[in-house]
Amino acid sequence: MKTCAVIPVYDHGEAVGAVATAVRNHGLPCVLVDDGSGPQCAAVLDGLAAADPEGIQLVRLPQNQGKGGAMMAGLRAAKERGFTHALQIDADGQHDTGDIPRFLALAEQNPDALVCGTPIYDASVPKGRLYGRYLTHVWVWINTLSLAIRDSMCGFRVYPLAPTVALIDSVKLGKRMDFDVEVLVRLFWRGMRILNQSTRVHYPADGISHFDVLRDNVRISRMHAQLFCGMLLRLPLLLWRKVAS
Repeated sequence: MKTCAVIPVYDHGEAVGAVATAVRNHGLPCVLVDDGSGPQCAAVLDGLAAADPEGIQLVRLPQNQGKGGAMMAGLRAAKERGFTHALQIDADGQHDTGDIPRFLALAEQNPDALVCGTPIYDASVPKGRLYGRYLTHVWVWINTLSLAIRDSMCGFRVYPLAPTVALIDSVKLGKRMDFDVEVLVRLFWRGMRILNQSTRVHYPADGISHFDVLRDNVRISRMHAQLFCGMLLRLPLLLWRKVAS
């Protein structure tokens, strides 16, 4: 295994430095994806890359693509640099970087599987977002005919790059907040094992959220409907896999 971290960044200039430093302290090279950030955040990213040119690669998107678009660009860049696996982690500091060794250890034991975070929330989690996640969980369980994916929205995970990049190069995936869910379901359909790793999640009081309640919920609802149709087409195969396992 040769693993790096991919961190999508959109105007998280105040938090991304601490996240990148913590990731580097765990020995991981970083691919920072500037998803069309403003001048202040862009300058922070330039400084991080200049201070650690061997350990930090900066990928800059001229216009904001959304979290999914940034992740796809970062995953492709990681594969082009010869990495076999990529750890995804958010730039806003909500994920506990102290759990990185646990994710990496599980990935090293299971290099063909995707290791996905299962959040353990503290009192900082917005209740509306917490309850809204359960509807997505139910749809994911329906669309995979499985409970293998415990939380499809957690942005803390380790991807095997070859099959993941093959997927994003062959299927049109959602480029915004729908990406995290859709890529998991479609990789599961292709036979990838999903392993769940518990991790603590804290929402900073001054954190910046780019989740658009109306537009992103519409996108996610449309994605679930499309995945449901895809599940119906794959129903015999999914049922066979379920019986065979």
